[in-house]
Amino acid sequence: MIIYNSVANTIIIIFWVSLFLIFYSYVGYGILVWILVKIKSLLGGPKAPAIPHDADWPAVALVVAAYNEEDFIEEKIRNTFALDYPKDKLELIFITDGSSDGTTDIIRQHPSIHLLHQPERRGKVAAMNRAIQQVQSPLVIFCDANTLLNTGCIKEIVKHYADPKVGGVAGEKKIMQQGKDAAAAAGEGLYWKYESFLKKLDSDLFTTVGAAGELFSVRKALFEKAPEGTIIEDFVQSLKLVINGYVVRYEPNAYAAEAPSASIKDEMKRKVRICAGAFQAMLLLKPLFNPFVHPVASFQFVSHRILRWTACPVALILLLIANIGIVLMGGGPFYQLILVLQAIFYALGITGWIYASRNIRLKAVYIPFYFLFMNLSVFIGFNRFIRNKQTVLWEKAARQKAA
Repeated sequence: MIIYNSVANTIIIIFWVSLFLIFYSYVGYGILVWILVKIKSLLGGPKAPAIPHDADWPAVALVVAAYNEEDFIEEKIRNTFALDYPKDKLELIFITDGSSDGTTDIIRQHPSIHLLHQPERRGKVAAMNRAIQQVQSPLVIFCDANTLLNTGCIKEIVKHYADPKVGGVAGEKKIMQQGKDAAAAAGEGLYWKYESFLKKLDSDLFTTVGAAGELFSVRKALFEKAPEGTIIEDFVQSLKLVINGYVVRYEPNAYAAEAPSASIKDEMKRKVRICAGAFQAMLLLKPLFNPFVHPVASFQFVSHRILRWTACPVALILLLIANIGIVLMGGGPFYQLILVLQAIFYALGITGWIYASRNIRLKAVYIPFYFLFMNLSVFIGFNRFIRNKQTVLWEKAARQKAA
């Protein structure tokens, strides 16, 4: 009986710890940071940065990394020329290393763009490291060739650099949803909307915890070349700034919009690569685990990122197993209800997976599917990381074409 009670108590503890980790990582942390930001605001937090006068705009370099983007690059160039920023202060650099289609030839038709190209393909981080050597401006904005920027994004980003503590600025990533494709983009789009909400809270509290490469800015003098094997170089680069004593601001009014993945296979390819890179990033960003040196940043880093990449996927499995065990041992109505809710959630997720694998995505089941999909990607990404099977040369995921 003593052994039985001991086992039962252990299972109950596993249940509650797992439930807490999942709730805190995906909901509780956001609530806690929201409260902290409100308290900070009541105590007289910093004011929003002001837009400079036209004469005060600093010189900026826009660096666009492109690999085999001939189907989209002309639209990207038109979008770039339409940006609302003084032309004499905007330096345009497109780097197309390794491209084997017509991307490079199309860019050459526009002499105002500084084209960098070499036949060898060594990955995006090598391209960024090479491009930064050509930058003449004090501020650099990196963006991807398959995204479209809003016209005012550069001004919205640059205004934050009036604060000398700001080392970088992260823009927002948006998933374009249109017509019949809206359901297909639902999970991906809602995920990024929630991430944008958390990034804004993180930025208001202290610093944004990582930037997406679709739109990320840094002071050139602070750019730290990442090792060429770095998988998610944008995330690492932005948090290196924090390690070095600066903060990264989040600017929701500067955004890069891109089409959703064309299929679940393409989205899986992208997500697994990010997850493999996440484990690598933990090693490269070890100083951020020290709360005595980086108290607030360490709290944000672990709560917002690390728990989702490590504890939560395991907690999901343990929660289900422990819940089943408790119910079999005669657990009361609460545990029975939680088990039923888990069963419904997983049933919806599996249903969404079946439909998504056939390229039919139902909005009603896509959210639980995408949640399970993200956590499965962590396991696959970890497997690739420990086996050193994730190449830095990203196999480009197909995106849905605009209607």
